Amino acid sequence: MTVVLISKSSRVSAGLDGEATSATDFAAQTWRLDAACQGVSADLFYPEKGGSTREAKAVCQACPVRIQCLDFALANGERFGIWGGTSEPERRLLRRNLGLPPLSEAV
Repeated sequence: MTVVLISKSSRVSAGLDGEATSATDFAAQTWRLDAACQGVSADLFYPEKGGSTREAKAVCQACPVRIQCLDFALANGERFGIWGGTSEPERRLLRRNLGLPPLSEAV
């Protein structure tokens, strides 16, 4: 089991502190410039159904902005791909454990 620590800023961006922030604001996405996935084929992070996510998650494990990436995915209801080292089913479980609304209600 992977334990994910969610930062204070992510709790705000995900709406856990009662305040919503615009995660689509460019300034809020400057973390992407430091992402370990820069220059890596996007296909790695969007495997075919039943395909392995191991390689994508390995890239994420070494990423200095993994938490910001996961924050973004949770705040924006990303339904596809590997974000912050998590798959969509893992993010769904994380949303439930954090008390966030299901994606059908969140976006």
